[in-house]
Amino acid sequence: MKKKILKSVLAFTMVLGATAFTEIDTKKVDTEKSKITWKGYKVTGSHEGNIDLKSGELKFDGDKLIGGEFAVDMSSIGSTDLSGEYKTKLDGHLKSDDFFGVENHPTATLVISKTKSTGKNSYEVTGDLTVKGKTNPVTFEMSIYGSKATANIKIDRTKYDVRYGSGSFFDDLGDKTIYDEFDLVVDLVF
Repeated sequence: MKKKILKSVLAFTMVLGATAFTEIDTKKVDTEKSKITWKGYKVTGSHEGNIDLKSGELKFDGDKLIGGEFAVDMSSIGSTDLSGEYKTKLDGHLKSDDFFGVENHPTATLVISKTKSTGKNSYEVTGDLTVKGKTNPVTFEMSIYGSKATANIKIDRTKYDVRYGSGSFFDDLGDKTIYDEFDLVVDLVF
């Protein structure tokens, strides 16, 4: 009996010792050099633009990605495919309550909850995305090379109460239908 207890205590001590020496490396993302590009689709075409990263960090155990957190400045959302009056109208509409309601929801966040290596420098990442106060899980691929990371994320806007022009919620929209999913291309420098 004493040997069993001694072995259990020894095993527990070894596990504690191993975890005590594991150092998590948190790498802060350079928000000035990093870029987020969005693209939304409608029946008659698409629009694209940029949105600014407020803050971000990636967490590593050695060279393995294990987590991260990001905050996006929703008030910075803007189109890059239009100019003049049309750009002003679209940018204002995206910031309105019809879309992202940035006055009441100025920040969107992503907290990485799970990572799975899918090959050299590649990960399947799952995280909790919060937009307009609604949180839903998202899963996407991320590649990391040196001090850079890239990810392509497909988001169903209706899960975040962004339903304007959605054929899933409104009938007879015809060529004014805006598709529910939009894409984010994220290029991080850390």
